[in-house]
Amino acid sequence: MGETLDTLRTTITAIDADIVRMLNRRAEISVRIGALKGQNNVPVYDPSQENTVFRHVTEINDGPLSAKILRSIYREILSGSRALQSPVSVAYLGPATSFSHLAAQSHFGTNTVFVPQSSIHGVFDETEKGTVNLGIVPVENSLEGSVKVTMDRLMTSPLVILGEIYLPIRHNLMSLSTNTTAISDVYSHPQALAQCHDWLGRHMSHCSLHETDSTAKAAERVAGDPRSAAIGSSLAAAAYGLSIVAEGIEDHASNMTRFLIIGRGSTKPTGNDKTSIFFGVRHDPGALHHALLPFAERSINLTKIVSHPIRERMWEYLFFVDFIGHATEEHIAVCLDRLEKDCTMVRILGSYPREEREQ
Repeated sequence: MGETLDTLRTTITAIDADIVRMLNRRAEISVRIGALKGQNNVPVYDPSQENTVFRHVTEINDGPLSAKILRSIYREILSGSRALQSPVSVAYLGPATSFSHLAAQSHFGTNTVFVPQSSIHGVFDETEKGTVNLGIVPVENSLEGSVKVTMDRLMTSPLVILGEIYLPIRHNLMSLSTNTTAISDVYSHPQALAQCHDWLGRHMSHCSLHETDSTAKAAERVAGDPRSAAIGSSLAAAAYGLSIVAEGIEDHASNMTRFLIIGRGSTKPTGNDKTSIFFGVRHDPGALHHALLPFAERSINLTKIVSHPIRERMWEYLFFVDFIGHATEEHIAVCLDRLEKDCTMVRILGSYPREEREQ
């Protein structure tokens, strides 16, 4: 007998029952794990373990679900597990529906307490005070470089880096109207307007452009006016009931922002980690070259190195470096020990699971 729609749906209903039963079984064990974490004063958020889960489900996946879809499903499973153990609060650069909010949600899932802050300083302050468990801050953009405020605070903050998030910046034109010819005004943050300059010139030259404090504020502004449109995230469109008139209107498809997860504690090695440090060198010829030699000698891959001025100490700089590996690995530890002997200062900002960039 051939398959019918009804028989296939009956099969899916039975499978759904199994999935729900197993999810609840998993949740029961997660609650017991949470109790043990509480007894041993272990944080609920464990980026190393979550990375291991993602890697495991990806390795055993035979399809037809893609690895990306499977990770998305498990992101919410892990988010629910954390919520059962103890709600995790995360500060981010607001307002709600900002790209920082989108980055936080893309990593932690929706079963998380997200706390918007008006500035990057606010994210650091609330996380340092313990008002929230974790913070998310932008550290660099592929088009505009490093975020100075974040770098300044990393130099002095007691917090460590526990993870990273790469978020492709996809700008959307959103409005109550779906007819671009009926739109007369476009609102957004100056940076978003600049990043969509060419597209706006080709498609919306008949419109007046207006700057707002954020892309979220722009979406809020146009929510009551069908003759206006905003540029912002898909999250903002959903939040304010706007239609996405055009997707991906940014002039450079490679536009991506890297965010850091900051908090207290440490992470265990996963086999695919990154370490971030600051170090300073003497004002001697070849000092930087000499400081970097231990990395080359041990074939340690540097993925980022930038100089950063020391506040209130004119013409003095520290170097911010990312490299592949975990600080507890033997060859990394030996390298860092050598670096400390050759430099005026070395500060390890954190070792954490490396995130692959999704285009």
